Amino acid sequence: MATPAEEAKAKGNECFKKKQFHEAIEHYTAAIELDPSVPAYYTNRAFAYIKTEGFGAALEDADSALRRNPKFVKAYYRRATANMGLGKWKASKRDFEAVLKVRPNDKDAQKKFKEVDKIVRRLAFEKAITVGEAGVKRDVVQIMTEAMEKMEVKDSYDGPRLDGDITPEFMEELMQHLKDQKKLHIKYAVKILLEVHKLLSSLPSLVDITIEEDGKMTVCGDVHGQFYDVLNIFELNGLPSPSNPYLFNGDFVDRGSFSVEVMLTFFGFRILYPNHFFLSRGNHESINMNQMYGFFGEVKAKYTDDLADLFTEVFNWLPLGHLIDNKIFCVHGGLFSEDGVKVDQLRTIKRNCQPPDHGLMCEMLWSDPQPMPGRAPSLRGVGTRFGPDITAAFLDDNDLKLVIRSHEMKEEGYEIAHDGKCITIFSAPNYCDSMGNKGAFIKLDKRHEPEIVQFEAVPHPDVKPMAFAGGLSSLLGF
Repeated sequence: MATPAEEAKAKGNECFKKKQFHEAIEHYTAAIELDPSVPAYYTNRAFAYIKTEGFGAALEDADSALRRNPKFVKAYYRRATANMGLGKWKASKRDFEAVLKVRPNDKDAQKKFKEVDKIVRRLAFEKAITVGEAGVKRDVVQIMTEAMEKMEVKDSYDGPRLDGDITPEFMEELMQHLKDQKKLHIKYAVKILLEVHKLLSSLPSLVDITIEEDGKMTVCGDVHGQFYDVLNIFELNGLPSPSNPYLFNGDFVDRGSFSVEVMLTFFGFRILYPNHFFLSRGNHESINMNQMYGFFGEVKAKYTDDLADLFTEVFNWLPLGHLIDNKIFCVHGGLFSEDGVKVDQLRTIKRNCQPPDHGLMCEMLWSDPQPMPGRAPSLRGVGTRFGPDITAAFLDDNDLKLVIRSHEMKEEGYEIAHDGKCITIFSAPNYCDSMGNKGAFIKLDKRHEPEIVQFEAVPHPDVKPMAFAGGLSSLLGF
């Protein structure tokens, strides 16, 4: 007869199979509380945390399992994956080395060790070539500007041409061309990136938005390379225009395999409507995430390595948040580990860099709300968790009404928390073609009363998520 702890584990396993990862975590937690001596309970929960990007919590569980059994191989696997999720490639490599010490003939471990070792070597090489002999970083913007001038568009190219300014007609042609699985010519892709780089680099780190009288604003959350769902948003809610402004709240790329199409569309609209189409940086607009979850691989497969580097330069200039009518704070991740943060501080953050692992910029991209008061360490291993009292205090300190953030998949596409003062919005339905969740977006007018619109996923061409992540897709459990 199974023990109560084993019964709890079995329930967790059933939830995991159904991709109900949060419920699985609850059952594995119950098993641990009933019998904290079993390492498998911790590694099972670690895997569920990994599926929800709770890499910090997964690391803790893997360590707990190893304290109970230093030769428990699955714990090294889990810790290796969690370290990858945090961009700690060398630590991940050491974990696979530890697996091979225990099981030297494990072919799966050998394969994964070689894959991670390849990444470590590649990153070292890329770091070396990014900086020249004089120790000066390559000026990718200048390199691509000069390269663009030499690019020839042959008569056989049948896509939209961008010989002048971006127009609404060009954008409609572009979206149809991309929908038909055709590539925009690299000359025009480079031109769009260079123009948006110039625009974004002129902005503060917190951008003000004003909803016009009798106007509206649509706020969307993560889209993660799901281009065909983005087109569906525009079908449902209308194309961007001065009378139909949009804010997309970060995590435009990775996981989904049409991230290039998403970015060319978003950057095109950002240039066309600089006062009515807005983009916030998410934690996935960063090198570590792009190397791991497919965006770099996609850009390199569809275009070139240099274009991938140019995307990085542009991502570095994306604003970190937006303030709507001085009343609604929109940010990808969330709030802060310290009290008393003022919105004026956020305007002047130096953002032209990769996100650090602590501080205001990090927390804007990585933090999450929690139902209990106060703060707690992030399950992700980066950022912080903040409670309803923290949200209320931040809003009071800054004379605001509402926080809108994204960053987390929600079954219904949204979640209203913290007494209605913190809304999570997520706009990637059936996330990774497997989660079965709805997508949602928020419509706002001058009353600042959010209207939430839900929608389902639409079909897309037969290209799987993480298709350009190479061997990383299996390492990360895809």
